[in-house]
Amino acid sequence: MSARKHIIRTAGLAAVGVLSIGLVACSGGDDGASGDGEGGTATIGFVAVGPEGAWREANENNIQETFTEDAGYELKFAPATNNDQKSQIDSFTTFVDEGVDLILLSATEATGWEDSLEYAAEAEIPVVLLDRGIEPDNTDLYVTRIAPNNVEVSSAVAEWAEGEFPDGANYFTLEGPAGVSVVNERNEGFDAVIGDNSDFTKLGAQTANWTTDEGRSVIETVLKSNDNDVQFIFAQNDEMGIGAAQAVTEAGLTPGEDVKIASIDATKNGMEALAAGELSFVAEYNPLFGEIALDVVEKTLAGEEVEPSIVVESATFDSSEAAEEALPDRKF
Repeated sequence: MSARKHIIRTAGLAAVGVLSIGLVACSGGDDGASGDGEGGTATIGFVAVGPEGAWREANENNIQETFTEDAGYELKFAPATNNDQKSQIDSFTTFVDEGVDLILLSATEATGWEDSLEYAAEAEIPVVLLDRGIEPDNTDLYVTRIAPNNVEVSSAVAEWAEGEFPDGANYFTLEGPAGVSVVNERNEGFDAVIGDNSDFTKLGAQTANWTTDEGRSVIETVLKSNDNDVQFIFAQNDEMGIGAAQAVTEAGLTPGEDVKIASIDATKNGMEALAAGELSFVAEYNPLFGEIALDVVEKTLAGEEVEPSIVVESATFDSSEAAEEALPDRKF
């Protein structure tokens, strides 16, 4: 197979329209933050997910490295405690009470944010969603969501699988934690393609919580219960895909030959696994959008218009050669 790298372009989604921010320059912080785009220091509260794997680490480091004092910002970083939503809501409430100029939110769970977002709106503090969306998706309560398009990314995986298995395959899906918007969106995109293909047989789906160890454990059980009659595994992140490859090897099978594994994220570890033939396809979910977030925050605090959905461009890699070509410049 020749080396191929494809760029997922979803500009149409990002250009749905623009949102005029009428209240964002009015946040009432008492800590000296001006947020007026005229040289003062703006205070940004970052309600983060915290430790969750290589992708999350790269994303949150990128945000922290972007919103620096030199750039004119005081960033207050508040990672969740053990991925707990309540700790995030508590941090969010504290930021509103402190009167920060703007809140960046990466939600551990999609639901349960209405009261918090309404509280911020009443305080005239704008909120920007990073990576994960919310449900119900009330766009009146936040400025914009910045993220790659999960539906398009997972659809690319499914389209690759259809091309790789023209006669169909038995497959299993390793999912992220239940209730997370990106998990729902990745299922939506994948199922929209494979769900209508009668040649593909779904053996099941189970969360492995984004981790290598759980991915290996789940696939060990799946292989045993199906007498190794599994041709394809869709892992919703690289770590779970790497764990699946370990389980395939331990079962006496060869990843990439007996069982093909596709994953999402394209972290350095994932790309190394693709280069080694342990993974067969990797769809990038680009975490490095700090500069995009900075531009959004600057426009928001200046009262300028911001698009209600901003899609971060990502790529796909379908061969070991493509991975080897990309690895030297990999930043996450």
